[in-house]
Amino acid sequence: MAKDDKKKSKKSKAEKAEKAAKKALKAAAPAPTAKAAAPVSPLAPASFPELPVIEGVEFASAAAGVKYQGRTDVMLARMAPGTTVAGVFTRSSTRAASILDCQAKLAGTQDVTQGAAIIVNSGNANAFTGKNGQEAVDRVTGAVAEALGMPASRVFSSSTGVIGEPLPAARITAVIGDMAGRLDPGGAGAAARAIMTTDTFAKGAAATIQGDGGAIHIAGIAKGSGMIAPDMATMLVYIFTDAKISAPNLQQLLSKHVDDTFNAITVDSDTSTSDALILAATGKSRAAPLEDMRSKSARAFATALRGVMLDLAQQVVKDGEGATKFVEVRVTGSESPADARKVAMAIANSPLVKTAIAGEDANWGRVVMAVGKSGAKADRDRLTIRFGDLVVAENGWRAPGYDEAAASAYMKGDHLVLGVDLGLGRADCTVWTCDLTHRYIDINADYRS
Repeated sequence: MAKDDKKKSKKSKAEKAEKAAKKALKAAAPAPTAKAAAPVSPLAPASFPELPVIEGVEFASAAAGVKYQGRTDVMLARMAPGTTVAGVFTRSSTRAASILDCQAKLAGTQDVTQGAAIIVNSGNANAFTGKNGQEAVDRVTGAVAEALGMPASRVFSSSTGVIGEPLPAARITAVIGDMAGRLDPGGAGAAARAIMTTDTFAKGAAATIQGDGGAIHIAGIAKGSGMIAPDMATMLVYIFTDAKISAPNLQQLLSKHVDDTFNAITVDSDTSTSDALILAATGKSRAAPLEDMRSKSARAFATALRGVMLDLAQQVVKDGEGATKFVEVRVTGSESPADARKVAMAIANSPLVKTAIAGEDANWGRVVMAVGKSGAKADRDRLTIRFGDLVVAENGWRAPGYDEAAASAYMKGDHLVLGVDLGLGRADCTVWTCDLTHRYIDINADYRS
């Protein structure tokens, strides 16, 4: 068919929708007066970290108007040919269409001769949207594949925001071409801001190690603030490295370190439909390939990767909706790791414990309650409870040296440690949570407004 004939061919419904979306974006009137911006969490880092450029990765972001007006809400990352990809995702039985699509794509053998891409939107979760959800994913990933010249099987998507609303895919596809033309190796910070929903600060973390023959860099971004009690990872996390490592080894490392990082945090005991953690390795480092996972370089890489994962996970807790206190719960002396985790999570998820912390009330009785309800084996007369270094209860009752004034003074800090020793064995577990304030209610009572 001649070029002129092609130009005259009838546009598909999808093309018409995309054209209309582009026109609407250009002609959009000023947005109504927005709500006052949420105050930045008092636990936020002083600034977004300086992330190393990961060779083989480029970023772009755009304002598509998926839900929010006057801010970026779509992020695109392109990875060079040779990139291996790993992921862990929510095990929610109502998981979003993008999650199901990513899981299906990662289940097969990866064609690393092709590039890879990640497209993320905030404001709409594309969850509980029936067959329309997968159709929207196909449209978005197909548009990315066409714009970047790669198969759709190498395009991974994520969506976060309101559940049950159809994803306005045309608004996203309308900005893909522009983003594809603005991809920038230094755009990770802007990408981190584009994926935020109720977050009050963008989250990033990085590490560099010396491999065999050269440096290996790791950089990650994350979003998450509420609906945080992961059953695999957290809300949305994207980690990039220039390491040379196979997809199976990359997946092994990622899966190994999820439980004591992202699965060890909780804000509100609710697990999202959209939790996704994607790890991509471009293989562009000058260091030798990480093939033997017992080698010095591989072990150093694994340690650094876990450090980035834990940093990002803890930042999510520090940005917990309405949070004013960052709380580490340490459980020791359990008969089994499973019981230690039960106790730790019972304490970390208890509304009574969390509200006492918010009120700076040294109410250690609520910790006793949480231990008792956890379902783990516990013996009252062997239990020891500490607030920081202060022993507040032991041997079945209040510690003889308990000082209410000292305990109350400790609770005024913004980084707290609650320690529980069960006195039954050698297993332990540490998790991280935050307090529960009225601000959490304010945020979630009108989330869709």
